[in-house]
Amino acid sequence: MLPVVMYPSQEAKEFFLKVTGRQVDADPQVERQVQEILARVREEGDSALVDFTRRFDAPQFTEDLLDVPAEEIDKAYEAVDPVLLGDIRRARDNIAAFHQRQIQRSWFEPSDGGVFLGQMSRPVASAGVYVPGGKGGETPLVSTVLMTAVPAAIAGVRDIAMATPPGRDGSVNPYLLVAAREAGVTRIHRMGSAWAIAALAYGTARVKPVHVIVGPGNIYVATAKRMVYGRVGIDSLAGPSEVVVVADEGADPDFVAADLLSQAEHDPLASAVCITHHGALVEHLQKALAHQLETLPRRETARQALSRYGAIIKTVSLEEAVHVANLLAPEHLELMVAKPWELLPRVKHAGAVFLGPYSPEAVGDYYAGPNHVLPTSGTARFASALGVDTFLKRTSVISYSKEAFERDADAVVRLAGLERLDAHARSVSIRRDKLRRPM
Repeated sequence: MLPVVMYPSQEAKEFFLKVTGRQVDADPQVERQVQEILARVREEGDSALVDFTRRFDAPQFTEDLLDVPAEEIDKAYEAVDPVLLGDIRRARDNIAAFHQRQIQRSWFEPSDGGVFLGQMSRPVASAGVYVPGGKGGETPLVSTVLMTAVPAAIAGVRDIAMATPPGRDGSVNPYLLVAAREAGVTRIHRMGSAWAIAALAYGTARVKPVHVIVGPGNIYVATAKRMVYGRVGIDSLAGPSEVVVVADEGADPDFVAADLLSQAEHDPLASAVCITHHGALVEHLQKALAHQLETLPRRETARQALSRYGAIIKTVSLEEAVHVANLLAPEHLELMVAKPWELLPRVKHAGAVFLGPYSPEAVGDYYAGPNHVLPTSGTARFASALGVDTFLKRTSVISYSKEAFERDADAVVRLAGLERLDAHARSVSIRRDKLRRPM
């Protein structure tokens, strides 16, 4: 089922390169298509949005459907299961409580005599969250709504726009509408793919532009986000999902198999890896995977992912297993070992870490509180999860007294002179010379 790779070996090196190289880059054709879409939305506005939506999503779509009215959201509450509504609200509260701790306060304090420094932390004025349609709205990605919109609301963003493609009949799944209101979304637009990203970035008559765009999507969405970056901020350019499970002799093979499959079912490009030093686990895990795959609705997708980007990596020790996990820098890292807290300090690179047998990655995806929008394809070496920081900007504050300025002026003039920026030096020397001029 899963190839077994020994570490260290040439086979292991090749596998690492294959897994960390899965970042999906658009081919030239996709690049050209997205450029044309962006250009049309910039030039034609809402009419382009309607045309694209009719062609790819809802054949009878009209311009007045671009905005979802409050009355439609009110009515959506009647269509949702009260138990699931309670689940959505509790998940929202967990996410809000976790992200509340990320808020950066402005600070101001005196430095050396006469120098006062500080930093103002301010939210962006507006943010757009993109939520994929999920099989035409049949699989509402409420977790994506919560994970993207709640941190924006916590940051203090006043204008939070959600873009999601409509179903064939032009409707939006009621669970998405309810989740959006519960998460703090202030406006919802029926639009998808690259044209939604274009509308959020450039604005149209009906869609106000935003300052930051976040959320997952297909290659067209990812390419559009990359192309509008600079005009707006973005969260990341995410690649396919991945999980690494570090397991010891006490790990339950059924648990490990289930968690590997929970990522493999996402996409044929998803990666699912178990790293272990325990030989007996290998055989038991292969059997557990084969058994669970039989009843998995998305088994063909999962089977492709496991065969292309899955492996059991065999190490000589648990410490070496963590070292290998750091080399992969996975999106999700599970420490399914007897003493996970003892291994945690050795983890250097991971988007999120799950400790012990009862912390499956899925609890993080939906409910626990930390964000599930995480760095992929090895980018956890330098990147972090989406969070409140994504929607905040920092402004430095500098105040010099006359005495402090005179004390530091010569050093600034010398440094500016070193860089041959004479006007910089003069902006300081003209003040310094007037201060030192005899009265």
